[in-house]
Amino acid sequence: MFNSNDSLTSPHLILSSHLSGVGCEDLTPSKDEESSVEGSTVTLTYTYSKGAANYFFWYRQHPGKAPELLISHSPSGEVGEEKTPGLKIQVEGEEIKMSISSAAVSDSAVYYCALQPTVTGNSKTLYKNLWSKDNRILHNIH
Repeated sequence: MFNSNDSLTSPHLILSSHLSGVGCEDLTPSKDEESSVEGSTVTLTYTYSKGAANYFFWYRQHPGKAPELLISHSPSGEVGEEKTPGLKIQVEGEEIKMSISSAAVSDSAVYYCALQPTVTGNSKTLYKNLWSKDNRILHNIH
C-alpha cells in the first residue's frame, strides 16, 4: 500500500471499492483497494459482463456519512448525471474505469458501483397529489 520511495510528508489517500445490486459474475473490481498520493489521478477499474442492459450509479461514502451519488452512466459510457466534477468514466469492451483527477485526501472513502436495469415494468408518469385527505385542494394552480 505504501511505497518506500514515497515521502512520508506526502498525503496519501485510500479508495476502497464495493459492489451493490450485482452478482460477482456481472461486475468485478480489478483491485479491492487503491492507494495514491494527493494530486494524482486515481482509477477504479471493473470488468463487466455485458449480458444485460444496465445503468451504472457510482457512490462515495465517507466514514459515518450517508453514500453520495457521484455520477451515473450507460453501458456505453454516456454520462446521465454528473454530480462531482473531476470524475471521468471510460468504457472499453468489457472494462469500466472511473477516474478521479487531482485526487485529494478528502477523496479517501468507500466507493460503490450499483447497477439498475434500464427496462422496468412501470412506464407510468408520476404526479403529485394536490388533494388533501378530505378532498380539499392543497395548492391552487392558475
